[in-house]
Amino acid sequence: MTSLLVLNGPNLNMLGIRQPDVYGRTTLPEIEAMCREHANAREVALEIIQSNHEGALIDQIHAAHGAYDGIILNAGAYTHTSIAIMDAVASANVPTIELHLSNIHAREAFRHTSYLSKVAVGQICGFGAHGYVLAIDALIAHINEAKAP
Repeated sequence: MTSLLVLNGPNLNMLGIRQPDVYGRTTLPEIEAMCREHANAREVALEIIQSNHEGALIDQIHAAHGAYDGIILNAGAYTHTSIAIMDAVASANVPTIELHLSNIHAREAFRHTSYLSKVAVGQICGFGAHGYVLAIDALIAHINEAKAP
């Protein structure tokens, strides 16, 4: 069975409260429930973790090596600042999709820089909570293509 890790970074625990005009009114528990339902329908095992701490996210990325077939990573602001998270993704050698609720390319200039995009298999941004569903499907397709002879 395919297994995926969904990692949510800083401030995502505040979804539904934090800037709903930018991030929507859907809470993180609602997103998690949506992801679990979608993954279950596709017979995919799913682990979901949120942390506001860079080191904790790095530890989870390292631990994903050999434990998960893929990672969906919404690193929040660490996307634009953390070379350490980029290096963790590169060293773990687990296919990773970079995910953002908002369209980072249509926002402030500093959000246009993504260290993760250099090591991710792809980026999904701007689709709100539905982006998680898109990321699950995209990662399953990527994993299946990689397994094909």
